[in-house]
Amino acid sequence: MYAASAAVAAAPRHIRLTSHSGGFGALPIHWGAASAAERGPIVGTTTSRAHRNVIGTHSGSYSVYRALAVAAGALKREHKADLTNTSPTDVIGPYPQWSEPGRIVSLDPWGAIVADVFSAELAAGYDIRPTLAVTKAHVILPEVIEALQTGRLKADGKFLTDGGAAMVTKVAVEPAWYLPEVAKRFGCSETDLRRTLFEETGGMYPELVTRSDLEVFLPPIGGQTLYIFGNPRDLANPQVELTARIHDECNGSDVFGSDICTCRPYLTHAIEECIRGAQRGGVGLIAYSRKEGRALGEVTKFLVYNARKRQVGGDTADQYFARTECVAGVQDMRFQELMPDVFHWLGITKIHRLVSMSNMKFDAITGSGIEIGERVNIPDDLIPADAKVEMDAKKAAGYFTPGHVPDANELKQAKGRGLSE
Repeated sequence: MYAASAAVAAAPRHIRLTSHSGGFGALPIHWGAASAAERGPIVGTTTSRAHRNVIGTHSGSYSVYRALAVAAGALKREHKADLTNTSPTDVIGPYPQWSEPGRIVSLDPWGAIVADVFSAELAAGYDIRPTLAVTKAHVILPEVIEALQTGRLKADGKFLTDGGAAMVTKVAVEPAWYLPEVAKRFGCSETDLRRTLFEETGGMYPELVTRSDLEVFLPPIGGQTLYIFGNPRDLANPQVELTARIHDECNGSDVFGSDICTCRPYLTHAIEECIRGAQRGGVGLIAYSRKEGRALGEVTKFLVYNARKRQVGGDTADQYFARTECVAGVQDMRFQELMPDVFHWLGITKIHRLVSMSNMKFDAITGSGIEIGERVNIPDDLIPADAKVEMDAKKAAGYFTPGHVPDANELKQAKGRGLSE
């Protein structure tokens, strides 16, 4: 490998300060067109630079690992994906929302079926890669197994096996931003958005400010994973009960069970609700987004934990959001404006049961034209003791709760553990 790496490094090549060489042979993109042929493919490859018609490249944040693999000689720069037998296990769309102006601005609705809809372009030598993938899976969680053992859930062999495995359709989504409409979502000009993206990534993508003709950006950020319980086609039928949760990544709780927040308990509660909903004849959906630590990152999150636990008076709900703002400069950077896009890709017009207490998520979904019926909160017995600070702070800040909202005096009471406890 080292010899190969040395050979790559030794090869004399010019450094391009822009990743485009004039765009000769690049196909146009007409975002929001009614058909794939009219919209045109997204070509983010680095193998044929003249064909590129977007800013950035595929794989989101993993594109950096691709660069490392090329630099190390483990991956040939000219490799093209063999898409044989990679087609989706379930057909999603097309739905009217795919071509409705402003409905979908942060993902490519045709991204799962490029091998079919752009077969002619692929045959002509264009390196077009999927930005979505659809597969089948079994999801096995100890909480679901415990629910099965205690009788809260019943195995049916269709949605839930005797062993406690939930049978799902799983979708991976890479981001693809149509910059003019993304700017509108955030209430800024496209020029300001481009310049800020360029400056705040340390000048990583010069085309943001040098190529205004390129309107699609493949940002180096994490995407989403969707877990569908039941028939994916039923998501678009407002007559079929839909139970849904939008969950933002929390590695500490989701994976390792940290008890300072309610992320994993709320997630597993939502999965139970989705299974029950599917068994009632409905459909369930978990939309899992990579927005660790309110999109502030895990380092910032842990710094905030320390600040909360060490402050005078202990860990109190009245300072919950303030501690985050002191460290990060903002309470939350998840900004749910782009979140509803995946619902529109799935054809959803109504969510009958939303398993979430977030006011920001509720407002973003309803603001995008999707109806929400019942809101489902997390049961009190699932809230860890150390997470009561978070829950009290959120309830007082206007998050949904059918129960008691803490007053100012209650918010000042220390409920969180100390760091050494």
